[in-house]
Amino acid sequence: MSPCIVWLRNDLRLHDNPALLAASLTGRPLIICYIWSEEEHKPFIPGGASRAWLHDSLIEFANSIQNRLILRKGTFLSVLEQLITETKAKSIYWNRCYEPHLSAKDQEIQKLFSLAGIEIETFPGNVLFEPWELATKEGKPYKVFTSYCKSCLKLPLPEPVQTPKKLNFYTGEIASETLSGLGLLTRNPPLDIWQPGETGALAAFDHFLKEGLANYKVNRDFPALEGTSKLSSHLHFGEISVRSIVQHLPEGAKEWYLRELIWREFAIHLLYHFPNTPGEPLKAPFKNFPWRRDPEQLTAWQEGMTGYPIVDAGMRQLLATGWMHNRVRMIVGSFLVKQLLLSWQQGQAHFWEKLFDADLANNTLGWQWVSGCGADAAPYFRIFNPVLQGEKFDPEGLYVKKWIPEIRSLPNELVHTPWKAGIKGYPTPIIDLEFGRMRALEAFQEMKNGQ
Repeated sequence: MSPCIVWLRNDLRLHDNPALLAASLTGRPLIICYIWSEEEHKPFIPGGASRAWLHDSLIEFANSIQNRLILRKGTFLSVLEQLITETKAKSIYWNRCYEPHLSAKDQEIQKLFSLAGIEIETFPGNVLFEPWELATKEGKPYKVFTSYCKSCLKLPLPEPVQTPKKLNFYTGEIASETLSGLGLLTRNPPLDIWQPGETGALAAFDHFLKEGLANYKVNRDFPALEGTSKLSSHLHFGEISVRSIVQHLPEGAKEWYLRELIWREFAIHLLYHFPNTPGEPLKAPFKNFPWRRDPEQLTAWQEGMTGYPIVDAGMRQLLATGWMHNRVRMIVGSFLVKQLLLSWQQGQAHFWEKLFDADLANNTLGWQWVSGCGADAAPYFRIFNPVLQGEKFDPEGLYVKKWIPEIRSLPNELVHTPWKAGIKGYPTPIIDLEFGRMRALEAFQEMKNGQ
């Protein structure tokens, strides 16, 4: 019996893996492979933090299937052709990707192999609804989250598929790269506080169900609390499926977290239908926005040295852990684009390199939202004041003191305005907030006048 190739991408799990289950039910010997290709990911090559997570996730997944994972390096098409030639495989199964550049490659590969007589079976990726399943009454993509969310909630939420009871592996000789041969680790990753892989994902979700979900609506905004699920990296790499998460959310407490999952769906929906948005604003007038260039201020922001504690704590948390609290992501994003008037693309690029959960759809939607140039975006005149945000969401300074040791001796009433205490060793603010706010509003008006 000819073997079946299961081609994995961001679906490194056994549970609710439609392609893996379907392939196992054929009874054919399985060749489970992962292909690493910087060439195929261009222009969105995963950043250093993301590659570090992937490295450890592949280790965990390989262990879960008795180290029978085949690793290859090269273009997707050439590697799959090699595997077919080497093993006489007659079929390839995979779960669909929705990033436009990867989706296009999938369609090309499917067409070529189908013409060559190779059976191709594809299945829904890690989503509740595929991007083309929902549309407005006019048949157009959604651009407003509230409407999109209501449409999602009117539909029956899909259930996960079963975990394969048995995997029948191909026993012939087949070459595989080593993990080091893939070249994923480009730096020493700060992975000590995380557990990549399906086991870690399930443990994180279980902890969230027991400790975080009941108070999620309120606690998620306070960065000093363990108020979020911290499942974003696990979801991005498909170590846990969104369908499984929804299935296990208790009815009485799931509303707000389900909305967050649907926001993730909204991001995928938008990226699929508007493939240029990773580099261009969805709202056309913003193409002419008068962004500044200031390498020194950009570096200060990147390194957590702006003089505003809530901003600097977030940026330092990112550098130290590969993750940043969601409320703080909005604050640091608003500071970059609306106080410093530096482009959202520069912030997006930094997040792409440093975040473990760097996800093209989420990263694009988040930065376009905060800069006011995307779908359902925050109005440009809505400018977060980092002092007020810090005082409201970190009133005792627990979060900022954790990441900024220079201000730990300050009393609560000064922890978000350390310049008033004349503290040494911590920078004074790199910009006056009122000046930055007025400059941003003037730039916005200049853009509107130029339409």
